[in-house]
Amino acid sequence: MKKRILVAGLTIIALTLAGCAGTGRVERDYGTSQRLSVYNQVLNLEAEKNLAPVEGMDGRAANSNVERYEKGFEKPQPAPTYAITVGGVGQ
Repeated sequence: MKKRILVAGLTIIALTLAGCAGTGRVERDYGTSQRLSVYNQVLNLEAEKNLAPVEGMDGRAANSNVERYEKGFEKPQPAPTYAITVGGVGQ
């Protein structure tokens, strides 16, 4: 009986230590999917080296876009409330 308990105890200890040993696949690949997704979304990897100004939108169109963007942060007017009374008041 003591032999079985000893073997069971050693097996549990060995399995516990085996679960903690080394780095697993998760630790090695941590962040890989995020880096791959960023890499795949970049159209031109050399774009940061291009310091020329961006052209293509005139000032009037850009200004209207900025104004519309800023209006999006204003609080909307509260909806009007209506009160319907049935019967007389103060009779």
